[in-house]
Amino acid sequence: MTVALDRTLFHQTGAGLSVPFAVAGTGMHLPPTVVTNQELTRTLDTSDEWITSRTGIRERRRLDPRLATSDMCVAAARPALDAAGIEPAQLGAVIVATYTWDQPLLSTALIVKDALGAHRALSLDVTQAACASGVQAMLIAAHLLQNPSITTVLLLAADCASRITDPTDRTTGVFFGDAAAAVVLTRADTPGAGLLSYNLGSQLSYDVQIPAGGSRLPASSATVAAGDHYLSMDGRAVWNAATTHLPESITCAADRAGVPIDQIRHFFLHQANLNILTEAMAALGVPRERAPITIDRLGNTGSAGLFTALHTTVTKGSLLPGDTYVLSGIGAGFQWGTLCLRHA
Repeated sequence: MTVALDRTLFHQTGAGLSVPFAVAGTGMHLPPTVVTNQELTRTLDTSDEWITSRTGIRERRRLDPRLATSDMCVAAARPALDAAGIEPAQLGAVIVATYTWDQPLLSTALIVKDALGAHRALSLDVTQAACASGVQAMLIAAHLLQNPSITTVLLLAADCASRITDPTDRTTGVFFGDAAAAVVLTRADTPGAGLLSYNLGSQLSYDVQIPAGGSRLPASSATVAAGDHYLSMDGRAVWNAATTHLPESITCAADRAGVPIDQIRHFFLHQANLNILTEAMAALGVPRERAPITIDRLGNTGSAGLFTALHTTVTKGSLLPGDTYVLSGIGAGFQWGTLCLRHA
């Protein structure tokens, strides 16, 4: 079922003086188990050529069954903190963006905070925007840093989609991978650095959902037997929403920041599908080379995707002081958003 009435469409933009902060360090954790397209063909009615041509994905990672999303978060956090020269005890907040939390209650961010020893930090989970949760989490972190009592925020984006996808479903089975990425954000005094503008939007749709496990359809033997705890996804609806809303959102955020599209150096986009990413960049009239790619070797890693691209660029030394860049993603709901930023 899809509900997509005009009255449900929501846009919010922010602009004006920049919200100053700095990316002080990044990190990433990839589970060691690699699953290739060829391996998937043993259990799914598909082929390596079909997967590659339609998604751009050649392999993805799978988390050890004994581990959970919080374990990936902790593993990604440590190198990010080291890169920033920050001790866990200095953190004012730990934010986890994920739709594959360890358990419905309690907080995954709280589990991560405790494991790291960040005992004075606020713990906060950002979940229901799915793959766009990382964009929302970054916006929240930027504004938390304007509070005098918070000088450092650890943002973690992680998803373990292998736990919520039906292994017999070709539609979802080929797309998703498990990964976590981390960003340490600190207050900055660099004029004009940090968040320049943002654009958020949403339009109610049930085309990507996990039907069971909440108050409307509580877990039962019947919901388990029906597979209602697995992710369901209408691929065509996702394509239409992403190729429409991502370029629109990026253009709106850039306009609000007063930055021409051709002056944005990096486009860190949700790694949903290589063809979607290519289409979005073409709509913007920007060379695809400005959008780093990780989906080919990691698959769709949910909220972690755009941060794996950010981490890869930072590690290469390609994100330079003064660079203007965007973070943009779309997730279930549909919810989407773009942040336009300048590197301190």
